[in-house]
Amino acid sequence: MPAAVYMFSLCTFAFGLSEFVVAGLVSAVAIDLHADIGIVGTGIAFYAFGATIGAPFITALVSQWQEKHVLVLAMITLAAGSLAMSVAPGIFTLLAIRFVVGLGHGVFMAVASDAATKLTGPARAGRAVSVVWIGLTLALALGVPLGTYLGNIWSWRIIFIFIGVLGVLGGLGLLFFMQNRVGNCNCTSRRGVWAGIQAVTHPQLMITAGIGILVSLATFSFFTFVAPYLLQITDADIKWLSAAMLLFGLCTVAGNLIGGYVVDTIDVNRSVMVGVAGLGLNLVGLFVFKGSPDAMVLLVGLLGISFFSTVTMLTLRLLKMAQHYIPQSTAVAAGLNIASFNLGTALGGVLGSVTIASGYLPFIPLVGALAAVVAGIVLALQIRHARNDDIEFLRDDYSRSP
Repeated sequence: MPAAVYMFSLCTFAFGLSEFVVAGLVSAVAIDLHADIGIVGTGIAFYAFGATIGAPFITALVSQWQEKHVLVLAMITLAAGSLAMSVAPGIFTLLAIRFVVGLGHGVFMAVASDAATKLTGPARAGRAVSVVWIGLTLALALGVPLGTYLGNIWSWRIIFIFIGVLGVLGGLGLLFFMQNRVGNCNCTSRRGVWAGIQAVTHPQLMITAGIGILVSLATFSFFTFVAPYLLQITDADIKWLSAAMLLFGLCTVAGNLIGGYVVDTIDVNRSVMVGVAGLGLNLVGLFVFKGSPDAMVLLVGLLGISFFSTVTMLTLRLLKMAQHYIPQSTAVAAGLNIASFNLGTALGGVLGSVTIASGYLPFIPLVGALAAVVAGIVLALQIRHARNDDIEFLRDDYSRSP
């Protein structure tokens, strides 16, 4: 695996820490900035909204730039934004900066995912993307708990200074290890931007992105409220909840690696279908075994595997479709994928909140399972109505072992 791909992983770790560590620092930030906890809690939403916009649209605007320059600029945005957050005088300044950094996050994830597949070739594309995404999963599994602990006993501002340093190191690593251009494009700048816009609106890519939204919605309609579910429905104590959260984080790493391996071994349509089915069954299990704390901890961990393996497989599927339909703008298609998961995460939280407000907290796993079923139906219909050659191009390259 080229060294640049591992640098991508370091960079996504920094971005992932920047996005999610706020969840553990809400109280500390609220006290320091004299802000309402509810407003501080929107920090992840502001960041995710920035990533949703930045991933497809800004990536389209810079589609003719050299990948190296785009990625380094994204790391500069992270470094400068993190340092600015560390000295933010008020909550609204902090939220505005987080939105801007989120724009850079979306662009980086899109371009890095696409560049990794070009650097390694089709036979190892799945594993290359999993290496890119593993930085994000490690941020969830290790970075966020450690950042939460240190940020609360020292200062939340120190955590963002550390993220800024990681941003600088990641940018320098890209300058050193990455070649100037990974892919080649012979189109003009205007045509390149138009092709990028086409990538965002291409029907087949939009359908695949919609599947990604449903997969993320299915997962986060439950996981956003895993704490009240375990504490109130399962009647577990805080130790069980902590164990479940830790296992989920660790299993996201495993799921990411499993997804990359499977999609390189089995044809991409079949692998995604298995992933979506596994996600749905996992959520049904969370409802069926809701009275058993040990079973719930195990199933929450398996949720991390089923979700992140499906994320990786869907990423490769969308990239492969983009290489077939709009080869000039594969990075923009990757951005559409990033946007779909961020949007699905936000919508999942809304759906779960509405379900709980209606008095149906015990049924939120089934709500998620229903979304997974819809995702499976949409995927099956898309495969069924695709032209025969479309099905074949999804099987040819990614079904080969190295």
